[in-house]
Amino acid sequence: MLKGKTAVVTGASRGIGAAIAEKLAENGADIAVVYYGIESEALDVQQRIEGSYGVRCKVYSCNVADGNLCKETVAAIISDFGGVDILVNDAGITRDNLLLTMPEEDFEAVVDVNLKGAFNMIKACGKNFLRKKYGKIINIASVSGLHGIAGQANYSASKAGVIALTKVCAKEMGSKNICCNAIAPGFIETDMTKDLNLGDDFIKTVPLRRLGQPQDVANLALFLASPASDYITGEVIRIDGGLAM
Repeated sequence: MLKGKTAVVTGASRGIGAAIAEKLAENGADIAVVYYGIESEALDVQQRIEGSYGVRCKVYSCNVADGNLCKETVAAIISDFGGVDILVNDAGITRDNLLLTMPEEDFEAVVDVNLKGAFNMIKACGKNFLRKKYGKIINIASVSGLHGIAGQANYSASKAGVIALTKVCAKEMGSKNICCNAIAPGFIETDMTKDLNLGDDFIKTVPLRRLGQPQDVANLALFLASPASDYITGEVIRIDGGLAM
């Protein structure tokens, strides 16, 4: 399905990003694993991809909040792979607190990674997409960006911004055959959510009566990265078990 394509996945060393990277690799794409943090986790993803799917995979350390680093990283990826066809912006952090007690630096840090990071990577890949007259951009938003969650002023604002960024990108780049869509996950079982201690009472509020798995998001990302979604752009697709209906 994706043979001959190169996908850049940020935040790909674990959780949703790792699941997306492996799913795209399983379907033939070469993968650039972009991470910021623990190198061994990224190398584990690389090893699984190369060992299981027979595609090319390389690891790149990059703080996506830094625009210059994003440019340098994308330039290295293009040099190594010859171009980029798919960009998945998954890199994200949380620093939860009530709005009135949230330190300004925590608000800025989350917005810088979650929102500015997506902007930086889209901009860094932009000329490549325009030259190819082809591209699939998939931004990982959140249901928090659709209706807000108490204690997450920074995270909710950043993800609402990602949704708006997605729509602007779709309008500006659509005439060049570049599709830009967003996925809005609900509560997915990852390292980011494991400390929330969500109990049975919360699960009962989810119509499907379970938390999501990274693989659920990866399956949707594969669809949006594939030719099957060539006439879809500017959309925000929830994957939350019905939570945000």
